[in-house]
Amino acid sequence: MLPTSATLHRGYRTPTPRVLSHAVKLAMATILLAGAGQAFAQDANTADTANPDKAKNLEGVTVTGSRIRRVDVETANPVVTIDRSQIAATGKATLGDLVQELPSIAGNATNANTNNGGGTGAATISLRGMGDKRTLILVNGMRLAYNDVNSIPANMIDRVEVLSDGASAIYGSDAIGGVVNFILRDRFDGVQLTGDFAESSRSDGFRRNFTLTGGHSGQRGSIVAGIGHQSLDAVSARDRAFSRDALNLTGGKVIVSGSSANPAGSITLPRSVAGPLGCTSRVSLNHGVTGATSQGDYHCYTVTDTYNYQGDNILQTPQQRDNFFVLGKYKFTDAIEGFANVYYTKTQSDSQLAPVPVFANGDNFLVSKDSYYNPFGVNFGTDRVTGDNYGDFNTRFSTLGYRRYVYNTYNLQVTPGLRGNFGNSSWQWDAAFNYGKVRQKSVNNGFLDYALLQQGIGPSYLDSGTGNVVCGTPGNPIAGCTPINIFNVNAPSTIAALKNIQRNPVTTTEYTVKQFEANANGDLFDLPAGTVNLATGFSYRKESTSTRTDPLAVADLNGLCGVVEFCTSVLAGSFNVKEAYAETLIPLLSGKPWAQTLNLTLGTRWSDYSSAGKSTNSKLAVEWRPVEDLLLRGTVSEVFRAPNINELYSGIAGDSPTVNDPCNFYAGGHPQACANVPADGSYQQANPQISAKSSGSIVAGYQLKPEQGKSFDYGVVYDPHWLPGLSLSADVWRINLNDTITAISAQTVLNQCYANPSSAFCGFIHRFSSGDINYVAEPTVNLGALSTKGVDGSVAYRFDTERYGRFGLRLDTTYVARYDVNPDPSDPTTVTIHNAGRYTYAYGNFPRWRGLATLNWSRGPWSASWRIRYIGRTEVGSEDERQQLSADLAIPAVVRKVGAYAYHSLQAGYEVKPWHTRFDVGVDNVTDKQPPLLYQNNVTNSNTDVATYDVMGRYYWLRATLTF
Repeated sequence: MLPTSATLHRGYRTPTPRVLSHAVKLAMATILLAGAGQAFAQDANTADTANPDKAKNLEGVTVTGSRIRRVDVETANPVVTIDRSQIAATGKATLGDLVQELPSIAGNATNANTNNGGGTGAATISLRGMGDKRTLILVNGMRLAYNDVNSIPANMIDRVEVLSDGASAIYGSDAIGGVVNFILRDRFDGVQLTGDFAESSRSDGFRRNFTLTGGHSGQRGSIVAGIGHQSLDAVSARDRAFSRDALNLTGGKVIVSGSSANPAGSITLPRSVAGPLGCTSRVSLNHGVTGATSQGDYHCYTVTDTYNYQGDNILQTPQQRDNFFVLGKYKFTDAIEGFANVYYTKTQSDSQLAPVPVFANGDNFLVSKDSYYNPFGVNFGTDRVTGDNYGDFNTRFSTLGYRRYVYNTYNLQVTPGLRGNFGNSSWQWDAAFNYGKVRQKSVNNGFLDYALLQQGIGPSYLDSGTGNVVCGTPGNPIAGCTPINIFNVNAPSTIAALKNIQRNPVTTTEYTVKQFEANANGDLFDLPAGTVNLATGFSYRKESTSTRTDPLAVADLNGLCGVVEFCTSVLAGSFNVKEAYAETLIPLLSGKPWAQTLNLTLGTRWSDYSSAGKSTNSKLAVEWRPVEDLLLRGTVSEVFRAPNINELYSGIAGDSPTVNDPCNFYAGGHPQACANVPADGSYQQANPQISAKSSGSIVAGYQLKPEQGKSFDYGVVYDPHWLPGLSLSADVWRINLNDTITAISAQTVLNQCYANPSSAFCGFIHRFSSGDINYVAEPTVNLGALSTKGVDGSVAYRFDTERYGRFGLRLDTTYVARYDVNPDPSDPTTVTIHNAGRYTYAYGNFPRWRGLATLNWSRGPWSASWRIRYIGRTEVGSEDERQQLSADLAIPAVVRKVGAYAYHSLQAGYEVKPWHTRFDVGVDNVTDKQPPLLYQNNVTNSNTDVATYDVMGRYYWLRATLTF
């Protein structure tokens, strides 16, 4: 669990950004020196330690993982709770940064450092590494419309409850890896103003965060409202040594190389043309050539001609977030209370990639042999009409500037409802309507009109009368067409022509969820061991989505469109789901020798999806307390996930994954996987970045069904009475999932077909006559099985001393014993991918061990904390050649070992009570630990795993909070 603070944080005067790091260093030193001799830590629980007498008077509440109201703090559900004071002590400005540090998080979670494949400002949660689609996000027990937890204002949160166990029987679809439930603060009196600033030790990545919260509580009701503003500056990949170059591991050597799409071109010539130039096949333009080119202006292409695209990317994406919320409740009568939760967030964010690359074959356009500017007199690329393909012609339009994706995301969530009692009975009820709407508009800069480009690089000639180059052929000029010298993209005439056909398509997506839910819970009857409780309810939910985009950007059935290198799909559709559930707690024994308590919980949920049919999922949980200090618990749950709206309705869209072609140095024996590839060992993949076409199931004509599986959790909790304040727990967990809904990655397609020539994946590979990859289809289907298991452990100890104050220590760990993915269980020859202890491109990072340790202290107005996040050893690649997971581009089975990482963070605070003000300063990644190099041939962003490792380095933050 994360560290806590002794009190709520309070305000301060704002420093200027230029002196922030020096101010934090000075403030840290001052606060820590002033508190020297008083110890270094902070209490792990800021509330007064509850005593047994107080516990007897507590009213039952529901805890995430169950709908039954209970007084027990520890139940069959393994729940980690992060309260407001813990959130404040970390110095995190967004909830995503906070939750992603938990040891139970693994895999590919999106955050601000995900530039290629992210950039929307969203932070997602992947419990157990099952992916954000298999982690259910709730706000006060209701589904979140938009799974970006950064969109939830942090100042509206009372606590966060993280359930690391399957809960489909309680909450329905998606709760496979677990549930993250954000509980709102519904009572607050006064006004609180908070401001914090942060920047890295390299004076970049500046962050500003301001929140204003006000509230009032009365006898019949309360209201809490707030606003917030946060901004985060971009950090260029050039500003860190590990990310400034595109580094690839090839043949055991690290080389600085990038894309063959470079401004000077990578042009594949017929041997009859290349031979007289002294080259085997490919050539590139000499530096400094102006205007039209001749064959003598080219040299033989080498690895030094590749384009280092990595320095053009962003290491931290810029974000600006504004939010507003209102939480209120009011008692109309003693038996009926109304409530409403409303929040709205606007997020503006950017991602940036290198200038648009052009692959004549991959993008299906033809550089005509009859172009006036073509010095070689042969065709390049693909004739879209006849389907004929010729030599590769790759270039990059660097003069157009970066590809920049500007996102504006608007998120509204409204939840009004009623709750109350049934007379004087124990029964309570609630009914609520949940409305969520997300609108995301993206402006995509730096692209070209495909038709006009094709026209400009087609046949052209020099008009002898005017001395101008004209599109078409003599006697058949094309009116309104400007010839383009694509062989020299830096020529002034080319720059002007390209600017004239530049297009910045706009795409707008809207998603809406409407849900009605009613619940009731209370006592049924008494047994000798206690009262049998029941919780039951039903819900109706409708989800709909639509996408609008510029006509030029709409992809056709081949994933191609009118804008080179940017195609999207028009998405439209909806589905509804009807659900009902029941859960009962049955006390079996109480107050018996070796059975202080023995409880059984049974639950079941019925779901009917208009898109995927019916599903019933149940759970069984047992709690056994043989002695007062010891709790043994176990849960067996059926889990499922229905296909989401994007998996159903998304059209064909372009993708540019990085893959290792298993047909490199091909020597025969795999005609399906390596069609048209020369079998003499001469073939080597020209570019690790290929073209792929992804799509949803509806477009592919495939009927998706829900994923189905089982979740197991067996645990022990020990709270010894002989050492008050100590708590130990351990849980063994396992999840088995079948019929996984998968947008098949291009690498998986290539690997599985290579391993099994009869695999259904082989039909997804499309190669040119030369053997080079044209594109790989990546449809969404039910295909595969996932199995994972591991152990969670926790040790917590808190104690008070008269002289030195209050101390709290906590250690949370997760050990992953297995994370296996079988892409096609129906095929006995399919190779299972073993991810435990390994990073893989498709699934992310699964080190065996992860941990989070905190040491906290408070005494009077002083507090401090030390937080250690541990990421265990991992590997990239596999020695099993069948898995095709080599860390090296040129060698089939290479493993790169990555050592363990420990990140240290410090925080110190002081409360000035007469001013109602609190000051906090902190340093994250104190030792300035730099991330490991995993190399660009294995990852998508920055030569490393940005979902797991810190990429900013040492980071200072300073905050002040004023309450009045």
